[in-house]
Amino acid sequence: MIKGSETGVGRYMPKFLALLLGFWGSAFLFGGVQLASLGGSLYYAVSGGLLLISAVILWRLSRWGLYIFGLLLCTTVIWAVWESGLDAWALLPRLGLFAVFWGLLLLPISRRNLGGGPHLASPVNAIVVGVGVILPVAIIVASFVVANVRDGTAADQPPRGIPLASLGAGSDWTQVGATPAGVRYSMLNAVDPQNVDRLRVAWTYKFGAPVPGGLQVTPIKIGNSLYACNGYNVVVSLDPDTGKERWRFDPKVGPEAYAFPVCRGVAYYSIPGAKGACAQRIYTNTKDARLIALDARTGQPCRTFGNNGTVSLLEGMGDVPTGYYHQTSAPTIARGKIVLGGFIIDGQYWGEPSGVVRAFDAISGKLAWAYDVGRPTQTGAPPPGASYTRATPNAWAPMSYDDAVGLVYVPTGGATPDHYGAMRRPFDEEIGSSIMALDVETGRRRWVFQTTHHDLWDYDVASQPVLIDIPSPGGIIKGLLQPTKRGEIFLLDRTTGRPLDQVEERPVPQAGRVPEEHLSATQPFPTRMPPLDGGRLSEAMMWGLTPFDQLWCRIKFRQARYDGPMTPPGLTPSIQYPGYLGGMNWGGISVDAGRGIVVALTNHVSNYMQSVPRKEADTMGLEIYNSKMTSAAIKSQMRMAIQAGQPYAAAKEPFLSPLAVPCQQPPWSRLTAVDLASGKILWSQPLGTGKDSGPLGIASHLAVRMGVPAVGNSLVTRSGLTFIGASTDRTFRAFETRSGRLLWQSPLPASGNGGVMTYLSRGKQFVLVSAGGHRMLRAPDGDTIVAFALAEKVP
Repeated sequence: MIKGSETGVGRYMPKFLALLLGFWGSAFLFGGVQLASLGGSLYYAVSGGLLLISAVILWRLSRWGLYIFGLLLCTTVIWAVWESGLDAWALLPRLGLFAVFWGLLLLPISRRNLGGGPHLASPVNAIVVGVGVILPVAIIVASFVVANVRDGTAADQPPRGIPLASLGAGSDWTQVGATPAGVRYSMLNAVDPQNVDRLRVAWTYKFGAPVPGGLQVTPIKIGNSLYACNGYNVVVSLDPDTGKERWRFDPKVGPEAYAFPVCRGVAYYSIPGAKGACAQRIYTNTKDARLIALDARTGQPCRTFGNNGTVSLLEGMGDVPTGYYHQTSAPTIARGKIVLGGFIIDGQYWGEPSGVVRAFDAISGKLAWAYDVGRPTQTGAPPPGASYTRATPNAWAPMSYDDAVGLVYVPTGGATPDHYGAMRRPFDEEIGSSIMALDVETGRRRWVFQTTHHDLWDYDVASQPVLIDIPSPGGIIKGLLQPTKRGEIFLLDRTTGRPLDQVEERPVPQAGRVPEEHLSATQPFPTRMPPLDGGRLSEAMMWGLTPFDQLWCRIKFRQARYDGPMTPPGLTPSIQYPGYLGGMNWGGISVDAGRGIVVALTNHVSNYMQSVPRKEADTMGLEIYNSKMTSAAIKSQMRMAIQAGQPYAAAKEPFLSPLAVPCQQPPWSRLTAVDLASGKILWSQPLGTGKDSGPLGIASHLAVRMGVPAVGNSLVTRSGLTFIGASTDRTFRAFETRSGRLLWQSPLPASGNGGVMTYLSRGKQFVLVSAGGHRMLRAPDGDTIVAFALAEKVP
């Protein structure tokens, strides 16, 4: 009989804890043996066995069970620090549960019924208790403190500070990217690092109701008016001082046009010498493939443009099922022409609509030219009964324009379907996932530079090309920076397309492809601009909110093929990293021209992929996209590319744990500044806290910096500030561009996954962000534009 034994709840507490340890140990032993058999860590199998031994001894009410658990805890602390260093988020799932369970074992209600072994008041007990409780807690707390006070990763040397000859936006913001060069740089400096903490909400504007897909627009400002659109292409004109609506135009697109409607901007054009109605125009390209011209003063359609203000973008396209062809980016205005490409829905069937790039006269709406890669010598419309070449790479991302050299710079995606390329033709292979320069007058291609050869990963060039003028002893060098989903930034001569920095063709993984597929043996890598791809994954980087889903992720990692960047999809699971979200997505980069600093937002979330044989895929009941699909069917579309008519479908989804959090450890996004002169990283830090994220989409309310998934634009100013929303924690932030120091932040009604811009009105500088949410990032939809300005007095 044990002295001091109790009756009631107390005597059952150790047995209850023993049962929990038994379940824990069984899970670790079962999963650990599986992991070890795949060549993974032995820790889980060994610790599972020790947990089971501890559970059996505790069930017998012996304090030796407590000490065995304590010994395992101490060993786990050493293993965790050895495997992951002092990374706060990496340590949490490894040590958190151990520390909590150790605390439960040491509760008086647990200890009083334990006998045998060293007395609980002995020095041995004191040492075990001290190490077992204080050390893991101290390590976790200290690592979180360090993670939230440091400013980021500094470069080995300060920036050289070589200013570029490029200029940014002035008092107006006339293009989605600030200027035709897409720099997202403002010359305004009324808001600066010394007074930015005085920014307050000046006004807000709501479109009326959130649109599926959120609000991703970057408003433009011309004169005394702001112009913006929502996902159903409702265009509004707002007072820049108050946000009051002046006019609204609704093209009546309707929800059936596309499941996740997006409008990232509108375009403005002033007809030289014209006066009266429609002398100044706003253009929008819609989800149902219309190009519409509106009077900038009244919002009324310009009746002399096309057919009563509308041009059908389906002319010459042949058969286009509803929702398969539409625009997401703002049109590009170049020498009186409206240049646009189009978004083609991914992964449905070979033979989807053409990716043709077209230019229309900005006054009449008549077709000026078309660049159809399948018929490059014919720049007009196809003859009656024919169509532009189907299944060619499309161009959905924002374009840039240089009037001096007469070129429009067009980022391209891949040919459909995205994850199987055996059917691609030579001209598809030539321009897929590239940046190409088209002559603004004729539409003829001047040059093309490919960022991914034979793209099987959906590495569309999604970011706007950024045009920079670089001073040199021999004169101005006309450069072009092209960010990619791969996390690479290419620096090219924009007149010729030749790299200004050396680009190496490096061997990439070849094993695991499906038999019918061919791969490119090499892929291009810039050698001076630093890779922002998140590095190479490893089993130790697998993560979870608990040790159980972390173990699950480690097993899934070992079960998949991962040979580094560009691991090809195949019949066995493979890991794609960066995933198809990026790297850098449509938010692109910003360039501080005065300091020669590039600011980039990158995502670091991997995808789990697998090619599924046609016969097997057909038994799954998959169907190609149609506009009448249920929401459940649309969600399945996000997980499986049907690729009808091809030998394989493609399973493709974010690599998430059973608790719906990424399987790799945070950060899942970073904001990074690169010195353009030296190619060195000045600083890099996680963007966003976990307060609005959590398991199964439940908010954790933990305002601790972790780097949450983020999509959106940044803005840099001459005063030395970088503004960004983008993160899913519903916060708008301002950083010091040179150091990365966080200077100011403000809550938003939804995550700021839309664009950021700034302008001057009546002597006051405003900073705007679209708080629209992002369904793919599990951020609730919003539809609010929020404007900030300096408060005259701060209490």
